[in-house]
Amino acid sequence: MSDRTQSTSPRRIFLDKQSPEAFRALVQVSEAVRATASDAGLDRITVELINIRVSQLNGCAYCLDLHTRAALRIGESPQRLGVLSAWRDTGLFSPSERAALALAEATTDAANTTAQASAYEDARQALSADQISAATWVAVTINAFNRVSIMSKHPVPPRHEKQERSARADV
Repeated sequence: MSDRTQSTSPRRIFLDKQSPEAFRALVQVSEAVRATASDAGLDRITVELINIRVSQLNGCAYCLDLHTRAALRIGESPQRLGVLSAWRDTGLFSPSERAALALAEATTDAANTTAQASAYEDARQALSADQISAATWVAVTINAFNRVSIMSKHPVPPRHEKQERSARADV
Protein backbone atom coordinates (compact mmCIF):
# COMPACT_ATOMS: atom_id res chain seq x y z
CA MET A 1 0.00 0.00 0.00
CA SER A 2 1.47 3.35 -0.96
CA ASP A 3 1.62 6.34 1.33
CA ARG A 4 -1.06 8.02 -0.80
CA THR A 5 -3.60 5.23 -0.30
CA GLN A 6 -3.13 4.91 3.44
CA SER A 7 -5.85 6.66 5.33
CA THR A 8 -4.64 9.45 7.48
CA SER A 9 -7.05 9.97 10.28
CA PRO A 10 -6.38 12.84 12.63
CA ARG A 11 -5.23 11.89 16.09
CA ARG A 12 -8.13 12.18 18.51
CA ILE A 13 -8.04 14.73 21.25
CA PHE A 14 -8.58 13.55 24.79
CA LEU A 15 -11.83 15.28 25.68
CA ASP A 16 -10.99 15.14 29.38
CA LYS A 17 -7.72 17.01 28.78
CA GLN A 18 -9.09 19.41 26.16
CA SER A 19 -12.02 20.48 28.35
CA PRO A 20 -10.90 19.80 31.92
CA GLU A 21 -13.65 21.84 33.58
CA ALA A 22 -16.36 19.84 31.86
CA PHE A 23 -14.60 16.59 32.77
CA ARG A 24 -14.22 17.69 36.41
CA ALA A 25 -17.97 18.36 36.47
CA LEU A 26 -18.58 14.82 35.19
CA VAL A 27 -16.27 13.45 37.89
CA GLN A 28 -18.25 15.44 40.49
CA VAL A 29 -21.48 13.92 39.15
CA SER A 30 -19.88 10.49 39.47
CA GLU A 31 -18.90 11.17 43.08
CA ALA A 32 -22.44 12.32 43.89
CA VAL A 33 -23.87 9.22 42.20
CA ARG A 34 -21.53 6.95 44.17
CA ALA A 35 -22.72 8.62 47.40
CA THR A 36 -26.35 8.30 46.28
CA ALA A 37 -25.83 4.59 45.57
CA SER A 38 -24.23 4.04 48.95
CA ASP A 39 -26.99 5.95 50.75
CA ALA A 40 -29.59 3.88 48.90
CA GLY A 41 -27.94 0.64 50.02
CA LEU A 42 -26.71 -0.29 46.54
CA ASP A 43 -23.48 -2.11 47.30
CA ARG A 44 -20.19 -1.28 45.61
CA ILE A 45 -20.03 -4.59 43.73
CA THR A 46 -23.42 -3.93 42.13
CA VAL A 47 -22.23 -0.47 41.11
CA GLU A 48 -19.15 -1.98 39.46
CA LEU A 49 -21.24 -4.68 37.75
CA ILE A 50 -23.36 -1.89 36.25
CA ASN A 51 -20.23 0.00 35.17
CA ILE A 52 -18.79 -3.08 33.52
CA ARG A 53 -22.01 -4.22 31.83
CA VAL A 54 -22.72 -0.79 30.35
CA SER A 55 -19.10 -0.56 29.20
CA GLN A 56 -19.47 -3.98 27.54
CA LEU A 57 -22.58 -2.82 25.69
CA ASN A 58 -20.88 0.36 24.56
CA GLY A 59 -17.58 -1.32 23.68
CA CYS A 60 -15.50 0.96 25.90
CA ALA A 61 -12.20 -0.83 26.42
CA TYR A 62 -10.77 1.82 28.73
CA CYS A 63 -13.73 1.74 31.15
CA LEU A 64 -13.89 -2.07 30.98
CA ASP A 65 -10.26 -2.26 32.07
CA LEU A 66 -10.72 0.33 34.82
CA HIS A 67 -13.92 -1.09 36.32
CA THR A 68 -12.94 -4.75 36.00
CA ARG A 69 -9.81 -4.03 38.02
CA ALA A 70 -11.91 -2.08 40.55
CA ALA A 71 -14.39 -4.95 40.87
CA LEU A 72 -11.62 -7.47 41.44
CA ARG A 73 -10.04 -5.21 44.09
CA ILE A 74 -13.29 -5.08 46.07
CA GLY A 75 -13.77 -8.84 45.97
CA GLU A 76 -15.77 -9.62 42.83
CA SER A 77 -15.01 -13.07 41.46
CA PRO A 78 -13.32 -13.64 38.10
CA GLN A 79 -16.04 -16.22 37.35
CA ARG A 80 -18.88 -13.72 37.66
CA LEU A 81 -16.96 -11.12 35.68
CA GLY A 82 -16.30 -13.71 32.99
CA VAL A 83 -20.00 -14.46 32.52
CA LEU A 84 -21.35 -10.96 33.10
CA SER A 85 -22.28 -10.45 29.45
CA ALA A 86 -24.53 -13.53 29.78
CA TRP A 87 -25.84 -12.75 33.28
CA ARG A 88 -29.41 -13.76 32.35
CA ASP A 89 -28.20 -17.30 31.56
CA THR A 90 -26.57 -17.98 34.92
CA GLY A 91 -27.71 -18.34 38.50
CA LEU A 92 -24.65 -16.44 39.73
CA PHE A 93 -26.32 -13.07 40.27
CA SER A 94 -28.77 -12.14 43.02
CA PRO A 95 -32.26 -10.84 42.24
CA SER A 96 -31.21 -7.29 43.13
CA GLU A 97 -28.09 -7.52 40.93
CA ARG A 98 -30.20 -8.89 38.07
CA ALA A 99 -32.68 -6.04 38.46
CA ALA A 100 -29.87 -3.47 38.50
CA LEU A 101 -28.24 -5.01 35.42
CA ALA A 102 -31.55 -5.01 33.52
CA LEU A 103 -32.05 -1.35 34.42
CA ALA A 104 -28.52 -0.56 33.28
CA GLU A 105 -29.08 -2.26 29.94
CA ALA A 106 -32.43 -0.49 29.46
CA THR A 107 -30.83 2.85 30.29
CA THR A 108 -28.05 2.21 27.80
CA ASP A 109 -30.47 1.23 25.03
CA ALA A 110 -32.82 4.15 25.66
CA ALA A 111 -34.77 3.63 22.45
CA ASN A 112 -36.00 0.19 23.58
CA THR A 113 -39.07 1.19 25.55
CA THR A 114 -40.23 -2.42 25.86
CA ALA A 115 -37.00 -3.35 27.68
CA GLN A 116 -37.34 -0.25 29.84
CA ALA A 117 -40.86 -1.18 30.94
CA SER A 118 -39.86 -4.76 31.69
CA ALA A 119 -36.69 -3.75 33.55
CA TYR A 120 -38.57 -1.22 35.61
CA GLU A 121 -41.27 -3.70 36.59
CA ASP A 122 -38.65 -6.27 37.59
CA ALA A 123 -36.71 -3.64 39.52
CA ARG A 124 -39.81 -2.69 41.52
CA GLN A 125 -39.87 -6.28 42.82
CA ALA A 126 -36.21 -6.42 43.89
CA LEU A 127 -35.08 -2.85 44.60
CA SER A 128 -36.30 0.12 46.59
CA ALA A 129 -37.21 3.34 44.80
CA ASP A 130 -33.92 4.85 46.00
CA GLN A 131 -31.98 1.86 44.62
CA ILE A 132 -33.78 2.07 41.27
CA SER A 133 -32.88 5.73 41.05
CA ALA A 134 -29.27 5.09 42.09
CA ALA A 135 -28.80 2.19 39.66
CA THR A 136 -30.19 4.29 36.84
CA TRP A 137 -27.89 7.19 37.75
CA VAL A 138 -24.90 4.83 37.80
CA ALA A 139 -25.83 3.67 34.28
CA VAL A 140 -26.35 7.24 33.04
CA THR A 141 -22.99 8.30 34.44
CA ILE A 142 -20.95 5.39 33.07
CA ASN A 143 -22.61 5.90 29.69
CA ALA A 144 -21.27 9.47 29.73
CA PHE A 145 -17.77 8.32 30.72
CA ASN A 146 -17.91 5.64 28.01
CA ARG A 147 -18.62 8.29 25.40
CA VAL A 148 -15.73 10.45 26.59
CA SER A 149 -13.30 7.50 26.47
CA ILE A 150 -14.58 6.11 23.18
CA MET A 151 -14.51 9.46 21.40
CA SER A 152 -11.06 10.20 22.88
CA LYS A 153 -9.80 6.70 22.05
CA HIS A 154 -8.25 6.44 25.50
CA PRO A 155 -5.62 3.69 25.34
CA VAL A 156 -5.62 0.65 27.58
CA PRO A 157 -2.07 0.23 28.81
CA PRO A 158 -0.71 -3.27 29.31
CA ARG A 159 -0.53 -4.24 32.98
CA HIS A 160 2.37 -5.90 34.73
CA GLU A 161 0.14 -8.60 36.21
CA LYS A 162 -0.52 -9.87 32.68
CA GLN A 163 3.18 -10.17 32.02
CA GLU A 164 3.67 -11.89 35.38
CA ARG A 165 0.90 -14.41 34.60
CA SER A 166 2.47 -15.13 31.22
CA ALA A 167 5.85 -15.68 32.81
CA ARG A 168 4.36 -18.08 35.38
CA ALA A 169 2.50 -19.99 32.65
CA ASP A 170 5.77 -20.53 30.80
CA VAL A 171 7.42 -22.16 33.80
